[in-house]
Amino acid sequence: MADLPVKDVDHDVAVDSHEQPFLEHIIELRARILRSVLAVVVLFFPIYYFANDIYAFIAAPLLARLPQGNMIATGVATPFLTPFKLALYVALFLGVPFVLHQIWSFIAPGLYKHEKRFAAPLLFSSVALFYLGVSFAYFVVFPLMFGFLASITPEGVSMMTDIGQYLDFVMAMFLAFGFAFEIPIATVLLVWTGFATPQSLVDKRPYVIVGCFIVGMVLTPPDVLSQILLAVPMWMLYEVGVVFSRFLPVHSNEPVEEKPSL
Repeated sequence: MADLPVKDVDHDVAVDSHEQPFLEHIIELRARILRSVLAVVVLFFPIYYFANDIYAFIAAPLLARLPQGNMIATGVATPFLTPFKLALYVALFLGVPFVLHQIWSFIAPGLYKHEKRFAAPLLFSSVALFYLGVSFAYFVVFPLMFGFLASITPEGVSMMTDIGQYLDFVMAMFLAFGFAFEIPIATVLLVWTGFATPQSLVDKRPYVIVGCFIVGMVLTPPDVLSQILLAVPMWMLYEVGVVFSRFLPVHSNEPVEEKPSL
């Protein structure tokens, strides 16, 4: 701690000296989980009131490419359950910043100053990247993918999609692209924790590219366009993570050999 400012040293010493009993940690964790659940519940009710309008917004990329311009509900309870599930998903989606704030408030008191300086921007950037991935899926991937799928529909076949299946599909795609856009965070963490170096990440680039296309093949519909639209951004984001990781101090996990005493 010799190179740290006096305030940082005092803070780190306070962190080491202040230890809460295990039961107090459990009580605090329970309180923050309850706050997070309450926030999602509070968001749910106004969102459910506008659930049909929200569904129309989410379904717009597909509806624009359907010949008849509408979708179907094959289950008896589907018209009720689908808006309910959508409202819950959106409440969770909008409640993510508050939930992460609760997580941060729980772990921050146990972090050193230099860890806080690193973790706080990492937390905020991970949220921003997740939302960016979801937006990329909706505004870029969905129009191209649904347009392609509609264009290859065999002649004489009407493309009629169930609203429940469509919701499950788009939510899976949102999660896939949202987590795929977290790749720069993952690469930075690998370097910061010492499990990898920027050069080792560069050396593994061919394997990463192949892995990106495999993931794209598994998580997207069985067409080449959707696979490319997920794999290429994942690869580019990996390269972004490698660039940013070069600005981090490298921590090594290898044990240091002790020099023999004279």
